Amino acid sequence: MVGKFESNKDLVQELTTTGAQRVGNIAALITGTVAAVAREIGEFVTDAIEMREAAAAARRDAQADRDGADGVEVVETETVDLDSAPAEDLDVAPTFVEPSDKA
Repeated sequence: MVGKFESNKDLVQELTTTGAQRVGNIAALITGTVAAVAREIGEFVTDAIEMREAAAAARRDAQADRDGADGVEVVETETVDLDSAPAEDLDVAPTFVEPSDKA
């Protein structure tokens, strides 16, 4: 038969072991949760930074488009001498452009 002291010792030992395991499980849950929250916050901040950079790039592109256009359309033309001999290369056709009175 087990004495009262040994019975109480076994009870305290079992409670201590079980309590330590429960505290360890809770700590692991908290640690995992904190890690998951930190990861989600980090990904959110990364997304925000990428969106800000994309918006800045879009603003730069729009500004470059506005600066390049200035309301004037640039048309590249080639001057052709109509008095010269025809081109030997038949794949190349001269382009004729009427002069503009606005110049």
